[in-house]
Amino acid sequence: MSGMTVGFVGLGAMGQGMAASLLRAGHVVRVWNRSPGPVAALVAQGAEAADGPADAFAAQVVVSMLANDEAVERLLLDPALLAGAAASVHVNTATVSVALAERAAALHAEHGLGYVAAPVLGRPPVAAAGELNILAAGSTAALAAAEPLLAAMGRRTWYFGERPPQANTAKISANFLLACAIESMAEACSLAEANGVRPADLIEMLSGTLFPGPVYSGYGAMVAERRYEPAGFRLPLGLKDVNLALTAGADAHVPLPFGSILRDAFLDALAHGDGEKDWAAVAAVARRRAGLPE
Repeated sequence: MSGMTVGFVGLGAMGQGMAASLLRAGHVVRVWNRSPGPVAALVAQGAEAADGPADAFAAQVVVSMLANDEAVERLLLDPALLAGAAASVHVNTATVSVALAERAAALHAEHGLGYVAAPVLGRPPVAAAGELNILAAGSTAALAAAEPLLAAMGRRTWYFGERPPQANTAKISANFLLACAIESMAEACSLAEANGVRPADLIEMLSGTLFPGPVYSGYGAMVAERRYEPAGFRLPLGLKDVNLALTAGADAHVPLPFGSILRDAFLDALAHGDGEKDWAAVAAVARRRAGLPE
């Protein structure tokens, strides 16, 4: 299936690149965003401007990329919107709570609309290149309808089951592990610096031996160089994801002791005015705890 009409809701830093990838793949993309600037930018690339979410849901398939549970609930879980939708499937790529995913799946099913949870791994440049890793879950029929769109937006789709909350659980778990890695690198770099070892040298060794890969080389360099701007993933979003993990753990009776430490570290960073920085700026908290200079 190709050349579909796709409604796209949410043109933030990630959504813009994802919608552009769909355009490049030959789909007709009808875009809507609360602020008009990103809509105009996509229209200049060949997209159509939607009048509102209902107009986007008049397309064959809808893709949404919104910031959090509140935005998804307010904009997309209106029963009237879903009842009037012509779309066969809604692909929600946001990182939302397990509870929200369960409510969304049930509400879509109630109105005869397929629902796929497809949160993504990757920063805005990766989204713009169509190279995201996509974590997907949903019914076989809904996933089949969404597959050409997922293929256009990502380098690989990882499937986690037939229940949409399974994909959200996987994404929350992945982001929790990322946050733990950033915190552990921050503590290790503080230990090294306090004892006369350059953090950059430590990270170079670690990412070239024990911990190869983009997390330790990329975030490690940011931590070692204290380079937290421009933000690829803002610190408040990191706190949101840590809280999503803690809530999911509490609901399933799964203790996450590191999660509580991370939550307080992120709150400390916010209290010190780092809210507009990358979530790697949580490393500054470890430096303060160690008495290292700002």
